[in-house]
Amino acid sequence: MEEQQRRRYYSISKVAEMTGLKSHILRFWESEFPILKPRKNRAGNRAYTERDIKIVQLIKRLLYEEKYTIEGAKNRLKTDRQFIDNQLSLPLITVDRKVEIQNIRSNLLKLMEMIEDL
Repeated sequence: MEEQQRRRYYSISKVAEMTGLKSHILRFWESEFPILKPRKNRAGNRAYTERDIKIVQLIKRLLYEEKYTIEGAKNRLKTDRQFIDNQLSLPLITVDRKVEIQNIRSNLLKLMEMIEDL
C-alpha cells in the first residue's frame, strides 16, 4: 500500500487490478463518460490519477450497485455536481481493502450467530 500512496500515476492494468474491472471496461467507460479522461504519457499509455480512480469507482457503483443504466449514470454525473464532489472527497478504497472489509463483515456475522446460539 505504501507503494501505491507514493505513486502519482497508475497504468490501466494497475487500475483494473485495484478496481476489480477489466481493462476493456475502463477503455469503454472513457468513451462513454466525459468526466473520465485519464492523461496519456509520451508513449500513449493511459496514466490514471487518484481522482480518475475515484471516478471509476463512482461509475462502477452507479452501474453495478445502484443498477443505473449507462445513460442514467451519465445523467447523474452530469446533473449532480454535489454528488460527485462528495464522492471524490472520500478516501480511495481498492479491491484489496474491499475484500478485507467484506471479510470483517463476514466474521462479525459469524460472531453474531454464535452469540445468538448461546
